[in-house]
Amino acid sequence: MENNTSENQNANLVKAILVAGLIVGTLDIMAASVQTMINGRDPLNMWKFIASGVFGKKALTGGLMYSFLGLFFHYCIATIWSTIFFLAYPRISALSENRVLTGLAYGLFVWLGMSQIVLPLSNVPPLSFKLAGAIKAILILMGAIGLPLSFLASRFYSTHSVAR
Repeated sequence: MENNTSENQNANLVKAILVAGLIVGTLDIMAASVQTMINGRDPLNMWKFIASGVFGKKALTGGLMYSFLGLFFHYCIATIWSTIFFLAYPRISALSENRVLTGLAYGLFVWLGMSQIVLPLSNVPPLSFKLAGAIKAILILMGAIGLPLSFLASRFYSTHSVAR
């Protein structure tokens, strides 16, 4: 019986992580797409840029398929960041002390991880650092990923007894 309970707890956790990945992935891609359109550019090209992390420069000049692959990769990345947060949440007590501060800090953490580790290790063309762009990106990640994950994880762990 105990094994079945553990399996149910793990299934609930996986479901929560996947739902969180979809939520924050959607919020983030919507915010980034709107920002891209405000800047007079086509969001489909931004999605191609995401695909270029795997396919390199050919994704930037490729067809619509690269846009869709970029969108798929975006959701994979959002789910990875969601997984990291959900697994860390019950193990680091400070994360549950202040949901807003935790969410803002995690948004900054995601930006640092993406800008300093993920992007440099990928095949995307090098980007020049622009402070205004970095601030916009950090604010988007705080609002679209950090804050929602903080509230989603808090809600999940307050209603589910998950083995730690």
